[in-house]
Amino acid sequence: MKSIYYKTTKSQAFTLVELMVVVVIVGVMATVVTLTVNDYLVTAKQEVARSEVATIRNALELFYLDHDRYPNNDEGLAILKQSTSRHPSGYVTSDLDDPWRNAYIYIYPGIHSVYDIVSYGRDGQEGGLGPDADIMSWTSEQDQP
Repeated sequence: MKSIYYKTTKSQAFTLVELMVVVVIVGVMATVVTLTVNDYLVTAKQEVARSEVATIRNALELFYLDHDRYPNNDEGLAILKQSTSRHPSGYVTSDLDDPWRNAYIYIYPGIHSVYDIVSYGRDGQEGGLGPDADIMSWTSEQDQP
């Protein structure tokens, strides 16, 4: 007598619960990566602003050497982009907006130095902490948040 065994096949598909667990795990991982990358982007923009403030300071010093004065508040930083005989492309060739697309604030005579240059950070308003912190020409890089 022969015994007949029926071969049972079990479905190889994922259950709905397993798929939901995987989707939740991927979502949590994507959130963590997004937050981490966002922190790096904020820090990078602050570093760019510090570098641009230093570039503007150098351009102001060149302007002073050529004209024996600093630009007044009416001329502002825009005068640094104008062509001169010694500087045909201007004292600065880059845009005079901070990384958040706000104009740098130029004050002459300055409150903290001969002149002051300020970027109000991400929020575009005076004061703030973290990503909204102001970048100021009179504060050393070590003191910046």
